[in-house]
Amino acid sequence: MTRVFKHPADLKAAQGEQLGCSDWLEIDQNRINLFADATGDHQWIHVDPERAKDGPFGKCIAHGYLTLSLVNLFLPQIIDVQGISMGVNVGCEKIRFPSPVPVGSRVRGCGELVSVEEVKGGVQSVVRVTVEIEGQDKPACVADTISRYFPA
Repeated sequence: MTRVFKHPADLKAAQGEQLGCSDWLEIDQNRINLFADATGDHQWIHVDPERAKDGPFGKCIAHGYLTLSLVNLFLPQIIDVQGISMGVNVGCEKIRFPSPVPVGSRVRGCGELVSVEEVKGGVQSVVRVTVEIEGQDKPACVADTISRYFPA
């Protein structure tokens, strides 16, 4: 369920809190192939199911950067800041890929509001998004995302 904040200033009171998780998303071979086409990264561990059977993971795995790109899909399912004229993605502070995502896996993003600070004209937050793999202990990706919200 999406955590809703009626105004950017309301973020400060929630600093340090878990925000919740997105819906689960299956990572199929088509999504991996489309990402390979978009980025030009056609390494066999991603796009060649026959060869990948004998590889280190036993099947194709998603690109790490595909997993990271899904944070953009998950964030609006995790947090909704209202009362803004615009929100801006500033970037990421720290990104890690602890575990590969095998094709056919389901992943979701879970968020923690790490920090909130006032910036010129708005509020900046850092949300740590942990991309979990269903049924696995280690996450696929952990990214500290930075967003700025400018009140309406």
